[in-house]
Amino acid sequence: MVAVAVKHIQTDLSKARGMLFGLAIGDALGWPSEFLKLPEIKRRYGPKGITDLANPALYTDDTQMSIAIAEALVRAGDKDIEGLMEAVRDEFVKWRHSPENNRAPGNTCLAGVHNLERGAHWTESGLNSKGCGSAMRAAPIGYLFQHHPEKLRAVAHATGVCTHAHRTADAACIGAAYLVKLALDGTPPDRMIPELLAFTHGISLEFDKAIHKVQECLPWTDPEAALLHLGEGWIAEEAVALALYCFLKHPHNYADTIIRAANTNGDSDSIACIAGGISGAYLGVEAIPSDWVRRIEKTEYLDGLAARLAEKKSL
Repeated sequence: MVAVAVKHIQTDLSKARGMLFGLAIGDALGWPSEFLKLPEIKRRYGPKGITDLANPALYTDDTQMSIAIAEALVRAGDKDIEGLMEAVRDEFVKWRHSPENNRAPGNTCLAGVHNLERGAHWTESGLNSKGCGSAMRAAPIGYLFQHHPEKLRAVAHATGVCTHAHRTADAACIGAAYLVKLALDGTPPDRMIPELLAFTHGISLEFDKAIHKVQECLPWTDPEAALLHLGEGWIAEEAVALALYCFLKHPHNYADTIIRAANTNGDSDSIACIAGGISGAYLGVEAIPSDWVRRIEKTEYLDGLAARLAEKKSL
């Protein structure tokens, strides 16, 4: 029994590290290609596109806000929604004023957090935006509440609508968190789309249509045509759809997943961040190239945060 418990804890920590390093490294890989079309990416980085981290390997606001969510969950994940959202507000406000918040943060995130700081309740602070800024930071929610799907739904909803109140952004945030839960469950890749759609059913028809498009283009032999079909990822449903496509095309290879996600036509860092979190949760940190784990900024901090998340989950 002791050996089984130890193995379970080790697996949980591997998946926590995989999720957190997975999203951060994906984010960092996709940042230099953000805003670029695929032909320009290939012109700059060669016919295979961008395939390695920049030096230094820095992540963006996508990871910074994911970290804020993770810190809030460690602090208050077992509290009710109001108690948890107090911690989220505190972490978001800290992020807003951080000197490191200089990596092109999204205007909607900044405005929503500003409203929270001014005293607006989380149900009133968000803008009617369906940008991808809430979905990009949802992975830690899927990790901590893997075995509590209704709590996952409630927390993803609250942490999402406090900045992005549009129903499609709400569905995408809940969906992004749930995909991490499915990855942790070891859900077969061919079951992920139907299970995701069942969980998000009724929230947003736009989100449902975007995910159905993933199913439609997965058999295509030209991945670049599929990416073009799915969009550019600036809006929430497209970002999650593109990330899911990249993962489902390479479910057993973390590096291939985020390289495909980073070589996309639009919001490459957010797409690769979401895809990297799913892939890292599915495969564990051992599947991530160790050189990338060493090179990503704040490696020791990320490792410690993953350990604290795993400990919180085990309580």
